[in-house]
Amino acid sequence: MKMTPNPRRSLMIAGASLGVVALALTGCSRGGGDTATSDPGITDTTLTFGITTPITGGTAGPGNCTADGAIAYFGGVNADGGVTFGDGKTRKIEIKVYDDKYDASQALTNFQQMQTDGVFAAGLGLGTPTNQAWRQAAEDAGFPQALVMTGDPTFSDNETNPYAIGLVPTYQMEGQALGELVASDGQPHTVAILAQNDDYGSGYVEGFKAGIAGSDNVTIATEDTYEVPAGGAAADVSSQITELAATGADVLLNAVSIVPTVMNELTQMASIGWTPSLLLPSNTSSPGGVLTASGADLTKFPGIYTTGFSNVAAAPDFATSTDGQTFLDAITNADYFEGTGVSAQSGVPDFPHCVWSWQGAQILEQAFEKMTSPTRESFIEALKSISGFTPDFALEGISIDTTTGDSPAVTGVVAQKYNGKGYAVATQLG
Repeated sequence: MKMTPNPRRSLMIAGASLGVVALALTGCSRGGGDTATSDPGITDTTLTFGITTPITGGTAGPGNCTADGAIAYFGGVNADGGVTFGDGKTRKIEIKVYDDKYDASQALTNFQQMQTDGVFAAGLGLGTPTNQAWRQAAEDAGFPQALVMTGDPTFSDNETNPYAIGLVPTYQMEGQALGELVASDGQPHTVAILAQNDDYGSGYVEGFKAGIAGSDNVTIATEDTYEVPAGGAAADVSSQITELAATGADVLLNAVSIVPTVMNELTQMASIGWTPSLLLPSNTSSPGGVLTASGADLTKFPGIYTTGFSNVAAAPDFATSTDGQTFLDAITNADYFEGTGVSAQSGVPDFPHCVWSWQGAQILEQAFEKMTSPTRESFIEALKSISGFTPDFALEGISIDTTTGDSPAVTGVVAQKYNGKGYAVATQLG
């Protein structure tokens, strides 16, 4: 199933910027509500959490997932009575979703709207430029920017951004794992690199070069960059692909975050007969949402590789597991989405961000259970005190540690190879 914006959802977005998911609608302001000493967005019975993410536009598929996973998870938690916080009170979690269309200026506007709406904290949303757009404003306001879905290490620098933390591994971590994969087989490889001209692209390239450092079997033939259009639209990188193909490189590091751009690349490469081994970022390597959806003949490529830290919903054994069935039941439960403009999905999500959001919601729940007072300061302190926690669907060896102060919640990745349906662990190319 390809997850695309639902018309009903889009109609609920006021001014094309705001969609509200009301799982348990109540709010308060400092000095008001049920608890006089609480910060905005929390009462004795509810907590309001915001998500600004692309609900419409070129990155709407994964963007919708960053909201849907959390909505589904807390829908089940709320149905069971809510979360028992560290102060002994049981609260239901309200999720408010704001559409930023993968546009930085809209993301900042959304943050300002969250403050007006009395949101307690926000996070889980997709995108480096969009999350960067309101990072400093959130820090200045002492507003938690929690578990954002960007690999930019800025968000996990506790010294400069004490109220922020990332969820997913950094771009450098992913790039390094892919570099080590290429270097591991000892065979000669020539690599071409295409990267976005931003922190996302440079982070992957930096990590990849660290991964191949010291190896004598890997040569970088050429590096090319491109500018990312506003709003997550597909970029025309046909000239770059032609130039990279002319090098005859047998490996392409494709540090590209926009789904339509990657799909167009796959089609073009297959059509011109340049079929190197592909190294794709985790967020643009979805089997259904990117690879097969591109229409390219994937059998022409000797290998398609990515990194991961969680099982994916399309995996054969996912639906047969207890946790997997719980997830699929929740993500398609209309009661959790009813009347909100965020309608339940049907079938199995194509994008891994639905699972990542579910895991992020579980980490938030861990923090809520450790909060000793209804304040943002208590929340961020609790959020950065979690270690040894293993969320649902984590790959072997992956656990959560938010205590180091200089890394995201997930710090490990596993190199994987596409097998025609999903991904399996890979130790070398071939």
